[in-house]
Amino acid sequence: MGLERELSRFYLFVWLEWLLRLTLSSVVFAGLVSAFITLVLYMAQGVQNLNSEVYMALLSLFKFWFAPLWGIGVLVALFRGTKDIFNRCKDGYKLVLYSCAKEENREMIEVVGLGDIVKVWRKLFMLIIWLVAAQMIVVVAFTKMFTSFENLFEWFDVYVLYGFIAIAGYFSLIILGSKCKQVKIIKC
Repeated sequence: MGLERELSRFYLFVWLEWLLRLTLSSVVFAGLVSAFITLVLYMAQGVQNLNSEVYMALLSLFKFWFAPLWGIGVLVALFRGTKDIFNRCKDGYKLVLYSCAKEENREMIEVVGLGDIVKVWRKLFMLIIWLVAAQMIVVVAFTKMFTSFENLFEWFDVYVLYGFIAIAGYFSLIILGSKCKQVKIIKC
């Protein structure tokens, strides 16, 4: 019971750090690029005097660009954030990455780079995709049976998808150690 509790806390801490990094980097990326695009479009139209109508138009432009850019930012942050889950001690444990899946040829990678995580990221990404799909099936079935939405996906947008990704990320991090032989948990 003690080991299970320790590992649960470890995965919770890894997931919270991963989620915070994913959220901050993707939102900052989307916000900065959306602001830049909005500013460029504002200048291309001739710099108008700022009044309430212009502010509302600029805000609409910003919101329009924010959602798709956030999706792109999440994909980039998922890749870049994968390397940050390794070699960080959390609650007495850490995830480590090995150079090879075969026991006899592998060495622990001390400094994990972006090139080292490509195979691991693909597995993590596929786990997240499958778990998000499973969540979607459950939610769509629940929506169809217990709500009065006329359109089945009326409630679905990029923000709901991000919630599904966040939940799937927790379980994907737990499953990753058993699905990917290059990833192990060790005491630190």
